[in-house]
Amino acid sequence: MAHDTALVFPGMGPVPFAEVGRFMVANPYARDLVAVADEALGYSLVDAFRASPGDYSEAAQVAFFVNCLACAHWARDHLGVEPDIVAGPSFGEKAALAYTGALELPDAVRLTAGIARCLEEYFAEEHQDIVTLSFVRAPQGGLDTILAELGEAEEWHEISCHIDDGFHMISLPEHRVAWLEERLRGIGSLPLYTMRPPMHASVFRSLRDKAEREVISRYSFADPELPVVADQDGRLLHTGEELRTMLLDGFDHPMNWPSVTTALKDAGATRLCVAGPDSLFGRVPCTTRNFDVVAAQPRLAMTPRRRSRAA
Repeated sequence: MAHDTALVFPGMGPVPFAEVGRFMVANPYARDLVAVADEALGYSLVDAFRASPGDYSEAAQVAFFVNCLACAHWARDHLGVEPDIVAGPSFGEKAALAYTGALELPDAVRLTAGIARCLEEYFAEEHQDIVTLSFVRAPQGGLDTILAELGEAEEWHEISCHIDDGFHMISLPEHRVAWLEERLRGIGSLPLYTMRPPMHASVFRSLRDKAEREVISRYSFADPELPVVADQDGRLLHTGEELRTMLLDGFDHPMNWPSVTTALKDAGATRLCVAGPDSLFGRVPCTTRNFDVVAAQPRLAMTPRRRSRAA
C-alpha cells in the first residue's frame, strides 16, 4: 500500500517562549492541548515555560511536544494534510506516539515530562563532561581523518545523529569541542551548536535503563493507527511494543535521518509535512530533493490567511 503523505514531528531545538508563547494561548488547537497538559501536569504549562531557564527544561520539552501536535492538527484542517505514515526523529518520537494513538494524550504529556526530569537527574550526576556538537559541510574523507585522530588520542566520541551528507552531530568530552571545531573549520566544515544534554550514544545505556525503570514502564503502548518509521534505521513499525523499543533505543542508539527519508520514499510518500518549530528536518537536501515539503509551524498558523473576494 502506498503512503502518499508523510507527517514528520521534528527533533527539538532551542525555541524560546517569546517565539511560541502567543501561539500557545491564542491558537485554538494549541489552547485545547495546553488545557489537557495543564490537567495532566498539575500546573500551568504556559506559566512554567515562561519562567523556566534553559533550552531543554521540563516545561520547554512539554511545550515543544504540545506545539508540534497543535501544528499537525492545524495542518489537517487548514492545509489538507491527512497523513498515511508518520515519523518523529529524536524528540519527535513522543509526538508521534500521541498522534498515532499509541499513547493517550495525558499519558504522552506525563511521559514527556517524566523523561525530561529523568534526563535532568541523570546528567546532574553522570557524564557531566559530555556534550553533542552539530556541524555541516564536512567532507567524509576529512571527517574520517578527524575521527581517527580522536581515536588515536584515546578520546571517547560517537556520531549521535546523521542528518544528511556532511551533516552530523557528534558526542564527545566538552574539553575537546574547541579542538574539534578548529579541525572541522580546517576541512571546510561549519560547526553549529553545542547541545546539553547530549543524547543518542551507547554510553548512555544506564540512562536508558533508568528511563525504562522509572518512567516508561508505567505506560502501556497501543498499536499505532498509522505506521511509524523508526528514526534509528528506517524500519516500519506497526505495534505498540515496537514503538516502546524505538523510544528506548533513542537513548543509546544514533539517529539516522537519511534512513527515515529513504523509508518514507520507499513507502510511496511524495508529500511531507513537518509539524512544529523546525529549521532542520524540512530543509536539508535529503528531504527537499525527495518530497514536496509542507511546513506547518506556529508562525504560519498565526498568520492571517487571505480570503478570496468571492468569499
